[in-house]
Amino acid sequence: VILGKYTWLSYEDVYIKAVNFGNGLAVLGQQPKTNIAIFCETRAEWMIAAQACFMCNYQLVTLYATLGGPAIVHGLNETEVTTIITSKELMQTKLKEIVSQVPLLRHIITVDGKPTTWSEFPKGVIVHTMASVQAMGAKAGTGNKQQARPVPSDIAVIMYTSGSTGVPKGVMISHCNIIAGITGMAERIPNLGEKDIYIGYLPLAHVLELSAELVCLSHGCRIGYSSPQTLADQSSKIKKGSKGDVTTLKPTLMAAVPEIMDRIYKNVMNKVNEMTSFQRNLFILAYNYKMEQISKGYTTPLCDSLIFRKVRMLLGGKIRILLCGGAPLSAATQRFMNICFCCPVGQGYGLTESAGAGTITEVWDYTTGRVGAPLVCCEIKLMNWEEGGYFNTDKPYPRGEILIGGQNVTVGYYKNEVRTKNDFTVDENGQRWLHTGDIGEFHQDGCLKIIDRKKDLVKLQAGEYVSLGKVEAALKNLPLVDNICVYASSFHSYVIGFVVPNQKELAELARKKGFKGTWEEICNSPEMEKEVLKVLAEAAMAANLEKFEIPVKIRLSPDPWTPETGLVTDAFKLKRKELVAYYQMDIDRMYG
Repeated sequence: VILGKYTWLSYEDVYIKAVNFGNGLAVLGQQPKTNIAIFCETRAEWMIAAQACFMCNYQLVTLYATLGGPAIVHGLNETEVTTIITSKELMQTKLKEIVSQVPLLRHIITVDGKPTTWSEFPKGVIVHTMASVQAMGAKAGTGNKQQARPVPSDIAVIMYTSGSTGVPKGVMISHCNIIAGITGMAERIPNLGEKDIYIGYLPLAHVLELSAELVCLSHGCRIGYSSPQTLADQSSKIKKGSKGDVTTLKPTLMAAVPEIMDRIYKNVMNKVNEMTSFQRNLFILAYNYKMEQISKGYTTPLCDSLIFRKVRMLLGGKIRILLCGGAPLSAATQRFMNICFCCPVGQGYGLTESAGAGTITEVWDYTTGRVGAPLVCCEIKLMNWEEGGYFNTDKPYPRGEILIGGQNVTVGYYKNEVRTKNDFTVDENGQRWLHTGDIGEFHQDGCLKIIDRKKDLVKLQAGEYVSLGKVEAALKNLPLVDNICVYASSFHSYVIGFVVPNQKELAELARKKGFKGTWEEICNSPEMEKEVLKVLAEAAMAANLEKFEIPVKIRLSPDPWTPETGLVTDAFKLKRKELVAYYQMDIDRMYG
């Protein structure tokens, strides 16, 4: 596509649109404190609809636009919504197939005009456009506005998180939780105000993007909407030679997930490799010089304007702070962003269950691998986790499970008392605490570093969750496999594994393939690894594992794992930490 200039709405324009939309929903029968769903890409209409719901005290149920059919059906039926706000495209591609499975649905509102065909919807479902609902609201006026105003403890959002195990869970976030969370986040961004322009392109159904945009709106910033496919000049949907969104908008603030930053890093490095050797050496020289200077607290204006200006222009040239969250950012990529984009990278840590707030690094802190100190809205403590061997008395740094307490800690999971009781506790002072399941350590200066995950649940680089135990369970029962340990890293997009093969079965497979050698040679042979991988992949497909859950590379271990080796417990449960340490060289090899 070739995109034109940005068109702007003032705060006044947006307010009127939101008020009219809220009143229009009331005309359609929406009552305060009842649920209404939004299932839509990130765009201005999403935020306008959300603000309307916040004003009228409707509980906004958010669903990722990327969720699969069964997950969407589960969310809509569990929350018993009668109205869903969506876009023409999602209505045609995702909602059409599942509307019949959502018996309570009465109204579908499309934010971008009427779809061409809508005869195929079941009886009793009416499709409206956002504009027509706003027109109804404008006509009805504001009769009963005052009583509908929310109080702090009322639920603002029920946010469905992509479920790591089975169905997604809805996190209930109150108005108070949101205000606390965005107050904490905003305090870490210096000089936030009306001169700032934020580019919004991550999913608004994700707590990171929603809270970042609410931080901006509460400080009078401008928000320009974009999408991952139209972000930069090189993006997939932008016609060659025409401008991407960052070039047109020139944002000053941007949030990114590590995967996007890694992509930029790879792109720039490929360009550097294509340079003449003189240019390349100049770039590397400037890079190393600047790395040295910022570690001493100095700036490098000359390098910035001569060498790094071009790289800076990739994001429009005006970025003053890059915010990063959602998964850990590798030290190399963070360093690269600091140096080449000439701006701080604020790394943060938070969960949907803590309204997105937890910690964010200070802008002047150029250390890597840490997530910063607790925000002003919350406290953090570390709880001993004996099973994993983490204690808050550990030297040199106290370690343990991260607990977040404060006004930003959410109300719990929707219609799921058991999970809520499990993950949330209230202390003697009445403060709510969230048990995150993440393991952290605190440094002397009060900054937190995430070092492990309590559940054997790993978030891959692109954001998919892999349950290591689930993958192992699917592959453990193969005749070829005596034992298996699956490993995944948040810095990579695929899963790997260590396998103790069954001696008889593997020897037989080697004979079939005409491979001769000792047991050690068979296990160390790359071609036998490939053959075993084929068998694992078939079994994984048969067990209905997702593509990203299937191990891409493996290491065959000639020696069995016994309690004596220290790699498994007396009950032969895997000791992941020990296994990872033992196979560290293989892990490095398999991840290239």
